[in-house]
Amino acid sequence: MAQQLEQRRAGWASGALGRRSLLLVFWAIGGIFLFLVLSPIVQLFANQTPAGLSSVAAIPSVQSAIFLSLATAAITAVVAAILGTPLAYALVHSTFRGHGIIDALVDLPLAVPHTVAGIALLLVYGRTGFIGGPAESLFGLQFYNAAIGIVVALLFVSSPFMINSAKLGFASVDPRLEKVARTLGASPWRVFREVSLPLSIRSVLTGMLLTYARAISEIGAVIVLAYYPMTAPVKIYTLFLETGLPESSAMAVLLLAITLSTFMVFRYLAYGRPASGGKQ
Repeated sequence: MAQQLEQRRAGWASGALGRRSLLLVFWAIGGIFLFLVLSPIVQLFANQTPAGLSSVAAIPSVQSAIFLSLATAAITAVVAAILGTPLAYALVHSTFRGHGIIDALVDLPLAVPHTVAGIALLLVYGRTGFIGGPAESLFGLQFYNAAIGIVVALLFVSSPFMINSAKLGFASVDPRLEKVARTLGASPWRVFREVSLPLSIRSVLTGMLLTYARAISEIGAVIVLAYYPMTAPVKIYTLFLETGLPESSAMAVLLLAITLSTFMVFRYLAYGRPASGGKQ
């Protein structure tokens, strides 16, 4: 008996040692990845001076471009949630021929180069497009070089993040809970509103955060459909072409700082304060 206990303890010790060595190797590999990702950002911040940042921050066109990016990204996240959440729920709870095709179409914007997406959007929402033309002539609604065109472009490139995140949330809901609610007399609408959606709300909020983060960084599709009014990425690109690195890198730092700040605020509002150990 004593010998068996000793063997078991030795096995536990060797297992713990093996786990520590595995984690050390993986942390070393992860450290290389973090260095590759973070070193350009760190260098970008290190190259700035308070005077340079303040002078660029005082430019009215820079201020308006950053505000426009924040506003359109937030609107895009809300619109994506309103339109994408029902689609995600329908995809999870439906089985039919061609289901996989719709799943693939949802992910299609991820595979389309963003300049190509901008050209495709221009053909639809431009002044001669089959949506943009009638919208402008009949309702005075212009997508080309307009804020609503920016939202359309951002929605195109970022919608898969919203839909896929919401799908994961709805798929994780125990179907027995929904069935119990139905047997108690709840309508399908009430089951969705009081069971499925509350249990999936963290995934829906995650989708909104990812959509916001992706939308605020988009330039390719936006620059084709709506070069004006300039969003922050477009303005940074314009400054780089006109003045080189000093002003464009300073504005890039301002955008990064503001974006990270708003992202952390939205994340706190969505999830609250993280629990100990980094788990929520």
